[in-house]
Amino acid sequence: MHNLSDPIISLNGLGPKAQDKLNNIGIYNLEHLLFHLPFRYQNKTKFTSLDDAQVGAEILVQLTIDRIEEVATRQRQLLCYLSDENNRTLLLRFFHFNQYHKQQLVRGDIIQCFGEIKIGREGLEMHHPEYRLISKGQANLLETTLSPVYPLTGNLHQAQLKKWINIALKTLKNSSLSDNFENLAKNSMPTLKQALETLHHPKEGENLEQIAEFKHISQQRLIIEELCAHQLSLLKLKNERKSKISNIFKISKLLSKRLSENLGFKLTNAQQRSVDEINTDLALNHPMLRLLQGDVGSGKTIVAVFACLQAIENGFQTAIMAPTEILANQHLHGFSNYLEPLGVKVAFLTGSQNTTERAEQLDAIQSGKAQVIIGTHALFQESVKFNKLGLVVIDEQHKFGVHQRLSLVQKAHNTPHQLVMTATPIPRSLTMSAYADLDTSIIDELPPGRMPIKTIALGSERKDEVVQKIKQVCKDNNQVYWVCTLIEESEVLRAESATKTHQYLQENLPGLSIVLIHGRMNKDEKSKIMHQFANGEINVLVATTVIEVGVNVPNASLMVIENSERLGLAQLHQLRGRVGRGADASICILMYQSPLSANATERIDILRQTNDGFLIANKDLELRGPGEILGTQQTGIADMKIANIVRDGYLLKQVRFYSEQFLQLDEGKQYALIMRWITADKSQYANT
Repeated sequence: MHNLSDPIISLNGLGPKAQDKLNNIGIYNLEHLLFHLPFRYQNKTKFTSLDDAQVGAEILVQLTIDRIEEVATRQRQLLCYLSDENNRTLLLRFFHFNQYHKQQLVRGDIIQCFGEIKIGREGLEMHHPEYRLISKGQANLLETTLSPVYPLTGNLHQAQLKKWINIALKTLKNSSLSDNFENLAKNSMPTLKQALETLHHPKEGENLEQIAEFKHISQQRLIIEELCAHQLSLLKLKNERKSKISNIFKISKLLSKRLSENLGFKLTNAQQRSVDEINTDLALNHPMLRLLQGDVGSGKTIVAVFACLQAIENGFQTAIMAPTEILANQHLHGFSNYLEPLGVKVAFLTGSQNTTERAEQLDAIQSGKAQVIIGTHALFQESVKFNKLGLVVIDEQHKFGVHQRLSLVQKAHNTPHQLVMTATPIPRSLTMSAYADLDTSIIDELPPGRMPIKTIALGSERKDEVVQKIKQVCKDNNQVYWVCTLIEESEVLRAESATKTHQYLQENLPGLSIVLIHGRMNKDEKSKIMHQFANGEINVLVATTVIEVGVNVPNASLMVIENSERLGLAQLHQLRGRVGRGADASICILMYQSPLSANATERIDILRQTNDGFLIANKDLELRGPGEILGTQQTGIADMKIANIVRDGYLLKQVRFYSEQFLQLDEGKQYALIMRWITADKSQYANT
């Protein structure tokens, strides 16, 4: 007799190779097999008469064998002619068979077949059906419930998987399976045992349409539990953080007031609200972990500057970390412009600095002379010693893993406050599911005076018209980005290379300064080019997507994106956000190669219709799913067992309700829920 905790290797017929394949998809014991759910069902609960058979339907029939024939067509075939008591006929066609197979089929025998009905020259046919020879005493195909069809892995067969899962289901009948939801308030859902039995073997009357749409109450029961496990693990992280002691900042208006007076503009309501939310967190005795999200150009940097001022006035240092040197350089200029007039010393640390520069910066950081330190991954290095780190600002959070974030945080004596910024608006369903450990501030309005960017889609054959537009833009003393998706030629991807485009534009735009920048250049080259472009010394910058984030050139008013059909919505929106930062009207031209797929057409149409980053982020989530959007921190959300946060977003309120209840239960019950749904390789959720 088996137990649900037994390893799968204990099952008869399951060897080490099959064990490895099942382990790869998170199945280690019999209980895990229960959560490997069918993706569709077959109805073998009744026989269908040939009079009622419909082409394209899968049906179960019981008929008599009339004759067997082997035909030598281009591909050898075995034909088996069947009939019913009314002389209606069905032809079984086998393309793969052997002599034993042929000898089994005997005229006059009763045969049961299950398969899809097709139409051939001689009438109804089935190709390679599942069959049983009833006259020879083989097991009946007739089932009392619908038959599951499971997703396969490796070269495992459906029959093997069904056999092992059925053993797990039999074990379930005689076992107690801990039901995490059993005693929760306002729980009217089926038990876990009922839900699993229904989904593996639904009875004929079950609503298969609901099951196909993942709206069946048994599926909702499992989806809610899985989402609860993920959310609970993140809420536990949040509670654990709030139990830690951090430095309490006494909120001061002195430097903030001086900065406000010198800004030359007034903060938007959304910016001011975000500043107030951050200040409230900084004044508490537990570490802040706040996500600051806003659309491109919404003014997140100035909000972060106000947070830095609170750290400075309380005698603490701030570390600002960016994923690339280009973005770190951009922050150096941006933050220095705001902070240096206030007498704040800014240090800069990147991997490309020479020994002398690096030693100077490290000394300023360790001595405390540098109050704000801006850098890349170089900030993680062991040689970097902070004097009194109190605030960490991380830009483009999704480009850093949890372990990287922690290694920077551990450089402080007390857990520092953290402000995480992203220029990619995150849909609410993702924020609730994947970022439940963070508090959130949203800048949902653009600064006044920003002109909306006009977006146009043009086929690549109209490149000459785009060249004429560039001439006009440069004549008006504005600048142009031309973005290519590959550095070198590629016939396979049909994408124009950046080098070829650079050459083409030089030939067609004589007298203009046209410069190429791409990711394979060294850091000094890239920094020099971006500096020249920002200073107006370059008319047209031909670039790969290296300029996606962080470049602020108000004089750039035209963005051309070649092969735009190859990029995701969020990336296209990020690139488009590089223009529209000055007073002049800006245009983004999306060039594409025909024919466009339906998905690419939809992406381009959305960008033409709206500049709203939050709406675009929701659409991007629908089209691409969470996996590509979340990046390295929360990849476990993307490959859940049954839940899908895009499809199941409507259940998140219930998930939150139950998660809060679980937080009141003892640690053992919480751990049991998390470990059921989150495998060891996603342990960052449970114990980061």
